[in-house]
Amino acid sequence: MLRTERLDLWQPAATDLAGLHSMVAPEAVRRFLGNRPTTMAEESARLLRNAGSWALYGYGTFVMRPRDGGAILGICGVFHSWRGFGDGLDDVPEAGWILGEASWGQGLAGEAMRTVLAWFDETHGTRRIACMIEEGHHASVRLAHALGFEAYAVHQEEGGERPLVLLERLNAGQPRERLP
Repeated sequence: MLRTERLDLWQPAATDLAGLHSMVAPEAVRRFLGNRPTTMAEESARLLRNAGSWALYGYGTFVMRPRDGGAILGICGVFHSWRGFGDGLDDVPEAGWILGEASWGQGLAGEAMRTVLAWFDETHGTRRIACMIEEGHHASVRLAHALGFEAYAVHQEEGGERPLVLLERLNAGQPRERLP
């Protein structure tokens, strides 16, 4: 577990499934997650991927809760990714965050991600971390920039509604790694 001023960040557990599903169920939350309805099966697959990243790589997505306990506010972290479309997002650490509507505009994602990135750097060493954000999600792009991520490409997924802005956080003082 990691702790911030206002949050407890936990590794995912099987008991989180219902809370995660209800957090992403509102259309406003899914707007920049492919903008499609979610199912319990899809959220179970996301939970299993996140838990698998922890098991295989020693890092993954955290479940965010208020420090005093309570319902899930969101998920955030650095997880191992293989998106299948290259562009520097295959077989790499990837940062991401999803917050429930009630948590928007409070700075919680930034608070959590600063703590997660510091933990990741200390535990796994500073290295390139990728991130992808659907075009038009201005709040997430602002946060990514504040966390040290810079855009390096745009990717249009087949059947995707909006292009994905691909960002990366590079090793401080090191030259840009060559992307596959």
